[in-house]
Amino acid sequence: MPKGERPRGGGRMLTERVRTARQRTASSTRWLERQLNDPYVADAKRLGYRSRAAFKLSQLDDRFHFLKAGARVVDLGAAPGGWTQVAVARVGGGAKRTLVVGIDILPCDPVPGAITLLGDFLEPGAPDRVRAALAGAADVVLSDMAAPATGHPATDHLRIIHLCEVALEFAQSILAPRGTFVAKVFKGGAEAALLAALKRDFEIVRHAKPPASRQESAESYVVAMGFRGVNEAGR
Repeated sequence: MPKGERPRGGGRMLTERVRTARQRTASSTRWLERQLNDPYVADAKRLGYRSRAAFKLSQLDDRFHFLKAGARVVDLGAAPGGWTQVAVARVGGGAKRTLVVGIDILPCDPVPGAITLLGDFLEPGAPDRVRAALAGAADVVLSDMAAPATGHPATDHLRIIHLCEVALEFAQSILAPRGTFVAKVFKGGAEAALLAALKRDFEIVRHAKPPASRQESAESYVVAMGFRGVNEAGR
């Protein structure tokens, strides 16, 4: 996959209409129609990415430059592997040295150049498993996790913030000094307690919405760089 490849979607697209089958709800028909007419979906297939979300990570890194060659990366909630693919392409590594480890409670097909672990990153032994796979501390911890939507904005916001908080706790246990943490949040940004923890433990904290994030979506990302904390992994 070419590094820095972007979708071609600037030209006029042929809009495909989806006939509503009797077995298909109106909402599922709208979702399918959106997928068929999404340039990022088409370009993900063309470039061999496992999901359109791969472009979100590429665009965040194009802006903030945290996936440096030789950096060790952890991808939380890695399945189906799109972010893991981008991380491998940007930081390098290979058979002799693994630089990217993905972990998920869902099965994920192997990603060449990475180690994919099956399990819950919240389990007590998970940081040790990841640290052993990386042979050291992580330079970057990524989380594109999102809880299933309930349709109630306030509830969905609280659930995604909770996921971000537990991902941050994991990052604090495994990041090397000056490391980076990237996680999905919902519109409205991080809540006060989370934002305070990020500003305490990182030198730079930014919110960003990459172009590949759909305009109608409430999602955005927090990018925290320059980890100040010290832990067993970073000593």
